[in-house]
Amino acid sequence: MRSFSFHPGPRLLAGDGKSETLADLLPPGPVLFVTDEHLVGLGLIDKARGALIQSGREVVLFDEVEADPSRQTVETAVDTGRSSQVASVVGFGGGSPMDVAKLAAYLLGSGDNLDEVWGVDVAKGQRLPLVLVPTTAGTGSEATPISVITCEGGVKLAVNARPLTADWAVLDAQLTAGLPRSVTAATGIDAIVHAVEAYTSARLKNPISDALAREALRLLSENLLTACTKPANIAAREAMLLGAHLAGAAFSNAPVAGVHALAYPLGGLHHLPHGVSNALMLRHVLQHNAEAARDHYAELAPIVVPQCETEGSQARAALLIDRLDQLVTESGIATRLRDYGIDIAEAPSLAREAMKQTRLLVNNPCEITEYDAQRLYEAAW
Repeated sequence: MRSFSFHPGPRLLAGDGKSETLADLLPPGPVLFVTDEHLVGLGLIDKARGALIQSGREVVLFDEVEADPSRQTVETAVDTGRSSQVASVVGFGGGSPMDVAKLAAYLLGSGDNLDEVWGVDVAKGQRLPLVLVPTTAGTGSEATPISVITCEGGVKLAVNARPLTADWAVLDAQLTAGLPRSVTAATGIDAIVHAVEAYTSARLKNPISDALAREALRLLSENLLTACTKPANIAAREAMLLGAHLAGAAFSNAPVAGVHALAYPLGGLHHLPHGVSNALMLRHVLQHNAEAARDHYAELAPIVVPQCETEGSQARAALLIDRLDQLVTESGIATRLRDYGIDIAEAPSLAREAMKQTRLLVNNPCEITEYDAQRLYEAAW
């Protein structure tokens, strides 16, 4: 066996109503509760927050997290937690609140300066106790040690370091039952991309991340359309939430690559939902990778197209790409850049921005040059 390392991520608690037991997972003292205004308005935080208050803890609510959270949002969250001398942090929501919570817990606990910890394995300090509760089945952020923040000019920077890994992740599928179809679709496709890119990652791919990615792809591909069309189907919601978590655990060890690298400028500059950005670039990047990643794509294909096992590797790889593209369309996501008001003339500038995502591009099965990126954006138009 070749040598490899694998980090299992946070401890996991899953089941209906488990988000109401957060007090059992946290130390005494004030809690910084990081979420967004939309979830507060829906009342989705009420039971979890109420249970924490009933435990005798002061709950310091920070609900200013936006999509593609900014550096200013992180710094405001840290200031809020510091002024209240919080003892722990809860991240409750989609990827954005969880990313802010992870970085806030780290900066509050370590006292580090944010500009000194960007990058991979730079942050070495001690964070505050941290519990993450996803309300979407997509980002897998509760499983990862990664926080992605939108900085000046729409550039996305990340802190990727083991101290950001939460103590606990809590999967409560009831929290996802009310998601609109558009969110279910976008976050589900995001999770599928995580699974596929982890399985084909050029760096740090290993047998455990492979097993997690395969099971994640099975759960997600089998349940996405049911979750979209039958939103109250809790079995499908549970499968999606678990699949997203497994995909997060996979890509936190075998990192994502070209699809994400080309998706980030679409989110940073045009504020498209992250899952939509991934969906727009999925077919085109996978086709670019098709020869370099042929064997890996062929291995994944029977999960989504069971009848293809007798086909050759090239045919299976093509069938995988076709089926994933079909899932995007059937989920209801528009698949062209023009559908979102993006002009084809922006392709060169988008390509230049994508080239800044070196931490992701290095994981792609084959090189993506600036010329390649421009061509892929043009193909997606």
